[in-house]
Amino acid sequence: MAKSNKPIFWSLFAAGGTLAAFLAPVLALLFVMLSLGHAPDLLSYAKLHAFAAHWFGKLFLLGVITLFLWHAAHRLRVTVFDFGLRQDSVVAVVVYLVAAAGTISTALSLFRI
Repeated sequence: MAKSNKPIFWSLFAAGGTLAAFLAPVLALLFVMLSLGHAPDLLSYAKLHAFAAHWFGKLFLLGVITLFLWHAAHRLRVTVFDFGLRQDSVVAVVVYLVAAAGTISTALSLFRI
């Protein structure tokens, strides 16, 4: 039986989708509250910066952003295939390289905080 990398990408896709299903509505609600001027004190710049500067906050943000990126990459790959572009291997390389570059960029940005 041939070895495949599919389980790795499927696990990242599934974890990102699950996380997106739970966090995206909450983030949308918080951004609406923020735009209307009814944001809780928890969303002040000082508190969010302190969260992002802590090692746990960095790890949390890296995990969330990374899983969102990998989920979006796989969704985009499937969508492009459904639209008729049948060079799946080329599309897979491009979208997963973009997700990997986003992951590295996120890690570097969080490391600088």
